[in-house]
Order: sequence, then structure tokens, then C-alpha cells
Amino acid sequence: MIERAKTAELTAQPERRRPDEFQYVHYGIDAGVARMTLNRPEHNLLNEAMLRELADGIVHAGDHNDVKLIVLDSAAKVFCGGIDIGEYTSQRVFQMLDAFHAVFSAMLDVGKPVVCVVNGPAIGGGAELAAFGDLIIATPKARFAQPEISIGIFPPLASTILPYLVGPKVALELVLTGEPVTAERALELGMINRLVPEAQLEQTVAELVNRINAHSGPVLMMAKKAILGGMGLSLRDGLKQSMNIFLNELYRLDDSQEGLRALQEKRKPNWKNR
Repeated sequence: MIERAKTAELTAQPERRRPDEFQYVHYGIDAGVARMTLNRPEHNLLNEAMLRELADGIVHAGDHNDVKLIVLDSAAKVFCGGIDIGEYTSQRVFQMLDAFHAVFSAMLDVGKPVVCVVNGPAIGGGAELAAFGDLIIATPKARFAQPEISIGIFPPLASTILPYLVGPKVALELVLTGEPVTAERALELGMINRLVPEAQLEQTVAELVNRINAHSGPVLMMAKKAILGGMGLSLRDGLKQSMNIFLNELYRLDDSQEGLRALQEKRKPNWKNR
């Protein structure tokens, strides 16, 4: 009975919150960009409510055709200090894990590119949150750490994603030692895409977002689907899947035909985002 009750807790679907009801995440859509800002002073510790808001915000952005990409940043000096230990009790661990899993499932399933902006420490669950971003822009103030081993647990999501990002040897080092990684080393390891001075952060984010936002939304989604969908497959199977997306999904889009016409007519494409 206990196990059945725990399963019911995990499978029950909480009512989705509207962005105007969010308490810990600032959410707004502007010119095709959904911006989500972590705002739980002082360290953006993740409690269940904040995790639910993150998941609901990502799903909300995914449901809107006018949104092409998502930007995730922080209003605090810390990007995210990880899980709020006060809620990580034996009585609440299943709800917390369900909420945590919902965020990362949403990031994988949304289809739209997720850009993470890290201008401070990303610790534990915060480092996992950044790792699941499709693109990461960081400043020298950023550092990344999975210290869970020091309190007798391991980070399940980091243990899954890190081998893809840095390889199994480095992933083992990061998880088994719990030592923090500087922004400079994170760039060397391929954990982040760009490292810029804090004074250039806003401009760099704007330039990258504008570059991506200038493209067709559905095409961006299919490109992400082809790249992430091929992970874990053999080269032959990955190629087969990518070609299937290209021929049977991408080529049916109005925008893919418009792009070809624009190239032939030597003009800028007029995307319809369909």
C-alpha cells in the first residue's frame, strides 16, 4: 500500500500554474523570446513551488507558436544554489523528485532552444539546470559544482547528462569529488558555449538571441530534435533518423519552401513560422 501511494504521488498531475501566478520565476514574452528569470532571494534555492513554476513556464512557452526560444537567467548573484534542503525530507522527497523531473522533462520535450545565462555559482540542482540548457553563456563569476556526494547522495540528472557533455572520465571526476569547476575550465570542457566579461554579458546574450530569433521557429525545433534525438544512437541510426526528420517533417513546412525560394530569388526569407 505504501509503494502504491508513493506511485500515485509521482503520477498525479498537479494543476498547471499560469505565468501571472508565479511567485519565484519572472516570466515574460517579447518579440518571440520567452524570458524566465529565477527570483527567490538570496540563492535561488529550488523548492517544489519554484520547480513547478519552471516546468509550467517552459510548457507555456512551448504551447505558444509565437515563441521561438527560451532564455533562462537569474535576478540574484547566484544563478541557482540547488535544492532547498528544508524540503528534501523523507516525507516530501517523492513530490520534490517529481517536480524536479518535470522541469528537465519539459526542457527536453519543449523542442524550442533554451539559452541559459549564468552570471554566478550554479550548484547541485542549479548546475544540472544549466547543463540541460541547449546553449550556455557564462561570465567569470560562474562556477559549477555537484557536491551531492559529500552529503551521501549522487546527482541523478548530472550523472546522466555530464557523460554526454564532458565524457565519462571527467563526469566521474566531477561527481565523485564534488569539486567546483571554474567558468574557464567549464569552457575548456565544453560545459558552456561562451565565456564573456560581465560588462559584455547583456550584449552577447542579445546578439545570440537575435541571431537565433531571426530564423524560422519550426525549423529551429526540428534542428534541435535532429541533434538531440541522435544522441545515444549509432552513427548509421542517427543519420537515418535525421534524414527522416528532414524529408518527412522539415520539407513539408511552408518555411522550408520559402527559404529555398528566397535563396533562388536572392532575397531575405519571409518566415511564416509554419
